Amino acid sequence: MSSIWNKGISVSIFGESHGPAIGVVIDRLPAGEYLDMEQLLTFMARRAPKKDKTSTQRREKDMPNIMSGFFNGKTTGTPLCAFIANDDPHSTDYLKVSKLARPGHADYTGALRYNGFNDPRGGGHFSGRLTAPLCFAGAVAGQILERRGIYTGAHIAEIHKIKDDSFDAITTSREDIIELRKKGFPVLNDAKGKRMKKDIEKAFECGDSVGGIIECISVNVPAGIGSPIFDGLENSIAQLIFGIPAVKGIEFGVGFNCARMLGSENNDEFYVNEQGHVVTRSNNHGGILGGISSGMPITLRVAMKPTPSISQAQSTVDMSKMTEETLKITGRHDPCVVPRAVPCVEAAVNIALLSHMLDYPHF
Repeated sequence: MSSIWNKGISVSIFGESHGPAIGVVIDRLPAGEYLDMEQLLTFMARRAPKKDKTSTQRREKDMPNIMSGFFNGKTTGTPLCAFIANDDPHSTDYLKVSKLARPGHADYTGALRYNGFNDPRGGGHFSGRLTAPLCFAGAVAGQILERRGIYTGAHIAEIHKIKDDSFDAITTSREDIIELRKKGFPVLNDAKGKRMKKDIEKAFECGDSVGGIIECISVNVPAGIGSPIFDGLENSIAQLIFGIPAVKGIEFGVGFNCARMLGSENNDEFYVNEQGHVVTRSNNHGGILGGISSGMPITLRVAMKPTPSISQAQSTVDMSKMTEETLKITGRHDPCVVPRAVPCVEAAVNIALLSHMLDYPHF
């Protein structure tokens, strides 16, 4: 099934945006892993809407109710299941447009795939609301990884052509990532972050939306994690990242820029550092070679499209009548999904890393 990711660990996400609840089942987690619930909730709160014009006004507590796989503060080794209630849906916002194919949404394709029986309210199972259980799973995986020294962090690299500073692909540390997580608006350069927020607010006031890019880094990942060809570390990360609605592209290391470089420029030369470890002088490969981690920080960038729900008039089709119509969307929508997607990207990377780490001989 499309909503089950089944590698080293299995992650199954269920529910619809306006149903009674959404949730996740995580199978094959190691037993006896302590979970700090306060830390887990802090991670999930980073995905929650902000009380300003940069995000939706839908308010959900996103309090996970753990149903199984957790006892006396630790994982039991059996499937970890969590429900997250939908406390604040406004389903009436969608009644008048339920048969209209909203531009940029999966209304038309979803209706075709499921013969019109899909739940259209708030996007149903296609909604960004489903990133809440993804974040729960990623927060669990993150705690297990961090206990082994592996930290993943992300920031807003770009909003509508306004660019933040970049991670240092060699020297970024655990401490840098922890400090970044404390920010309400996750950027490295706060002055550029203010410009981004103003641009998002301007889009909101114009009834429009903007997209952007998220940069992510994982540090202290040991060399030798992953596999070649179809089960590579990049493959797993990319598959999970594309489970986040609005994602349109991903690149690792220097990504598409390598096509503009000479081999002598792109190749990362190896040497033995003071600790006796084999490392590279640069990190154009983004910490992964042949689908396997090199021991250098894993770096990637994720492109997010502008939120398709905008309040400007758009042309569309009534799927029940096959007539052309004009649509003006009302309701509560993010003028930019990028800030709230930052922890979602971290979560996806955490899940992929943990899945491959289970095969590591010293896990």
